[in-house]
Amino acid sequence: MRTLLIVFLLNFAVVCSAFAKGPITLVHADWSSSIASATLMQAVLQKKLGRSVNLVETDAEGMWKMVAEGQADAMLSAWLPDTHETYFAKYGGRVLDLGPNLEGTRIGLVVPNMTEGRLTTGTGLRNRTYLTTKSIPELADNAAKYKNRIVGIEPGAGIMRKARQAIKAYGLGKKFRLEPGSEVSMVAELSHAIRHQRWVVVTGWIPHWSFARWDLKFLDDPKGIFGKTGHISTIVRKGLEKDDPEVYAVLNNFHWTSDEIGQLMLWIQDDDGLFPYDKALRWMRTHPQRVQSWLPASLSGE
Repeated sequence: MRTLLIVFLLNFAVVCSAFAKGPITLVHADWSSSIASATLMQAVLQKKLGRSVNLVETDAEGMWKMVAEGQADAMLSAWLPDTHETYFAKYGGRVLDLGPNLEGTRIGLVVPNMTEGRLTTGTGLRNRTYLTTKSIPELADNAAKYKNRIVGIEPGAGIMRKARQAIKAYGLGKKFRLEPGSEVSMVAELSHAIRHQRWVVVTGWIPHWSFARWDLKFLDDPKGIFGKTGHISTIVRKGLEKDDPEVYAVLNNFHWTSDEIGQLMLWIQDDDGLFPYDKALRWMRTHPQRVQSWLPASLSGE
């Protein structure tokens, strides 16, 4: 009985301490990878540290600005070194970069790599793809088939800035327009084009669940406008380590693979984006050792 009382009092003290510290604010963008990482971190902090966590959605620059100004404690979606280079230059001195939480990212212009009809011929050879463009300069040769447009996402995203640079660098301005939208609208256009075997070019990136669902390819970028492979960093506000060392430790330890984030993104997408928190809890149950590796030393024995 005495042991049970001690355990109860210790747990009660932890809950009271967490409550006294107030909620943690994580900021994310309306991208599948950003939603997945933020929601998973929300679940980890709430279930393992007993903390209340608020998620706030904004655009790419808004994430950096909110963390820099102390309106948010952290973001897990800083695409570096190229995609968010302008935001890093503007806000980097006012935040802390905890380093990569995911490596091997890539951005660029993406087209379907799907074949006409059956995947293979009677000889077992792969059929030719219905869309033959291989590089960004070649887009100009088939502008009409693409309806003179590149389908993008929100205007402030780093990949859209790079796409505008690519259009200028490759002299596509007279033949193509970059259409802003959202990730949802971009994927809808991509899905429709694939179903009807129509030509489409979109702003795409890895990690993204669409690469697991369809056969897609990046167009060659001989001028290197979109940069090489990169990483996604965790960015926190200055002072977080002192104010909330356990939360800081989890954020600092957080790191996963493309396959791991891909699994969570697909689970969320398969349910039309609904109930991402439930999918995050499912991911935690599926990967208990990975989650355990993120916890601070004081909780590593749980």
